[in-house]
Amino acid sequence: MLHDRVLVRSETPEGERRSGGGILIPATAAVGRRLAWAEVVAVGQNVRTVEVGDRVLYDPEDRAEVEVRAVAYVLMRERDLHAVASERLEGSKDSTGLYL
Repeated sequence: MLHDRVLVRSETPEGERRSGGGILIPATAAVGRRLAWAEVVAVGQNVRTVEVGDRVLYDPEDRAEVEVRAVAYVLMRERDLHAVASERLEGSKDSTGLYL
């Protein structure tokens, strides 16, 4: 990985999904703009706030997809991330593990 690039693997597969109430939502259903969670797989040498294994929140519409060994990944800049969920945060034990 070069510079400030982050490679992530999406946690939610494209296609049909279920709502919280168990209703099946087809892949063709129009949904408003939603952010998605993904797991960080690799980071460039200039990335400062994210480490491999962190969960990040990103906009699926602003992405560059790449396939490596038949696995689909998303490549983006660090500044395109909206939030990071991490267990390694410093501070009180009451923290949520999320930071923006």
